[in-house]
Amino acid sequence: MPVTTALLTRGGKDIAFADYSTLWKRHRKLVLSSFALFGEGSSKLQTIVLDAAENLCLDLQDCKGQQVDLSPVLMRAVTNVVCRLVFNSSYRSHDPELQQVMDYNDGIVQTIARGGLVDIFPWLQILPNKDLDKLKEFISIRDKLLSKKLEEHKLTLTSGEPRDLLDALLMGQSGSVGEGDITDDHVLMTAAEAFGAGVETTSTTLLWAIAFLLHNPQVQECLHAELDENVGRDRPPSLSDRSNLPFLESFLCEVMRIRPVAPILIPHVAMQDTSLGGHAVAKGTRVLVNMWAIHHDPKHWDEPDRFRPDRFLDATGKKITPPSFLPFGAGPRICVGKPLAHMELFLFVSFLLQRFHFSVPVGASLPDLRGRYGVVLQPLRYSVTATPRY
Repeated sequence: MPVTTALLTRGGKDIAFADYSTLWKRHRKLVLSSFALFGEGSSKLQTIVLDAAENLCLDLQDCKGQQVDLSPVLMRAVTNVVCRLVFNSSYRSHDPELQQVMDYNDGIVQTIARGGLVDIFPWLQILPNKDLDKLKEFISIRDKLLSKKLEEHKLTLTSGEPRDLLDALLMGQSGSVGEGDITDDHVLMTAAEAFGAGVETTSTTLLWAIAFLLHNPQVQECLHAELDENVGRDRPPSLSDRSNLPFLESFLCEVMRIRPVAPILIPHVAMQDTSLGGHAVAKGTRVLVNMWAIHHDPKHWDEPDRFRPDRFLDATGKKITPPSFLPFGAGPRICVGKPLAHMELFLFVSFLLQRFHFSVPVGASLPDLRGRYGVVLQPLRYSVTATPRY
């Protein structure tokens, strides 16, 4: 396991990077059952996201039509969702603890994004390394906060309905005594992974969505028309509107196809000698999945470099999902946060488009769609004018 990954996960106590094993399967099963309590069929999670979407719209209204960099406000909204989901804390915009969570999460992301030879040559750990020291510092801040939340939950845990993900994990952990070794470290790393995997990816996808709207104003017009017809302006959108908003759903799919936030998925390891696409793969070989190539393969996508939401609609206007569309991976290691991400993207975008028209500020340029690659593929920073529609 690479040095930085081992530091981030306490030696593989998470879900994404841990080796496949009986313990990993038990841990993943516990996480999935815990997430199910707050999943797409649960009103709890929808309420959490709806509140965050409402506050996001209020933040944009406060801008009074002035140009704004959406990156910090979107990051704050998504971070608040994860905070409330994981440890049931809801924060106002400038709460110090929320800012601490955002700072350490961004610090970890930016430090890793700079890359480092230490993962290629682990012996370099013995030499002074400012980036590695910074990473350790951010991880220490993260673990101190999450450990504090975990101990508070242990003291107040009851046998009733879980208040949040930490409660659900602790209940499942106590119920699996004798079946495995799901420790407090596993619980903490699950919570940490919710932030590490759930904040940057979702907020970045939202930034790409707005960027592509600015480049394709006709798409924004169609989305406004669909929302006006099927939701109106007298009530906020909800998950029950999904089936009536196929163009919005197809728009989100096209954003995730053309700019996958993880162009190269998390590394996998071959557990035995095998072959892939006719190529021999020896046991222990690290395998990287090129999601960018899959999503831009002209054999499966007509005009793959063009932004075309209609490619996810059939002849009758109903949404379809082509087999080559795999933004969350596939198989046993598919992203466990997929239901949450789907819900957030749908509700955040539907709220924003119901209430605002997005345009390029006077004198500004359209967003650069090439992006920059770090932990995720991010658009370059850009400004936007969010004009209230009513």
